[in-house]
Amino acid sequence: MDSIDLSVLKVLHEWLTKRHAVWLVTVIGTYGSSPRPEGSMLIIRSDGQLVGSVSGGCIEDDLIYRAVNGYFPPDKVDVLSYGETSEEASRFRLPCGGAIRLLVEPVINREWVTSLLELIGSHRLVKRILDLSSNQIELLDAGPEDTLSYDGKKLVTIHGPRWRLLIIGAGQTSYFLAKMAQALDYLVFVCDPREEFRQTWDLKDTVLMSEMPDDAVQAIQIDACTAVIALTHDAKLDDMALLEALKSPAFYVGALGSSLNNKRRRERLAMFDLSPDEIGRLHGPVGLDIGSRTPPEIAVSILAHLISTRNLARRVDVSNTYQEFCL
Repeated sequence: MDSIDLSVLKVLHEWLTKRHAVWLVTVIGTYGSSPRPEGSMLIIRSDGQLVGSVSGGCIEDDLIYRAVNGYFPPDKVDVLSYGETSEEASRFRLPCGGAIRLLVEPVINREWVTSLLELIGSHRLVKRILDLSSNQIELLDAGPEDTLSYDGKKLVTIHGPRWRLLIIGAGQTSYFLAKMAQALDYLVFVCDPREEFRQTWDLKDTVLMSEMPDDAVQAIQIDACTAVIALTHDAKLDDMALLEALKSPAFYVGALGSSLNNKRRRERLAMFDLSPDEIGRLHGPVGLDIGSRTPPEIAVSILAHLISTRNLARRVDVSNTYQEFCL
């Protein structure tokens, strides 16, 4: 599966081979309650077809009207605002008190889209810099500290995987977890030293690793934008990964298994050089308790807990590691 913005870019690349004017629309500012965050994108053609979302459906009809009726400039950037008055908020069905600003960019040059897709495909984090006066595009490597910015002269957008997920074990549950995580814009690593499990792994755009789990944790250099989930059901393999992951800055470390098995797991981990606080970081049983039983349900419960953990961190402290390095 593709993340939303990657899907938009792939369709944009395809549309630029057809005889339609195309515009890229990016959310550059939100105020109050907003259905889509800054950086959200859609593309729209002169015949009214669009892919992506900037408002969850509130504003898209107006954008289609403008595109079909020639209101978008064919060769220069335009900035639109919605919801700045109560009348607008009501007309466009924006949430109470919400307002949104959009940058509408004509896309003429296909080369930067091709280059950007190639860089994302190689798991690079990229910043795209648009010069509003010339419509020139520059693509540069981005760092974890880079974020969307707009100053009236340049727009900087960030593309590529910001979050990473290391899964220990290449079984069925891992497959569903990896596939769903890709839709949430995770770069997924799957580690399994067991050859028979690696041979049947066929999910595209994941990094399959044959190292022992503790070596894999060290190899990918776990940071605060990384989650580690142990799913092998083999205590030796899972514990090897956890011993390293619990000492790392990973924002989430979890292990599959019953409450009893995880109690025993914590007792085993306490025999090594882990502090009680480090062992206390372990989410085991992993995921939210939603009564999940099948592999897809377990994957949903894990990803729901990852989402909850990330969002809670943002609400609790906007200056913490998540804000500084992952957003």
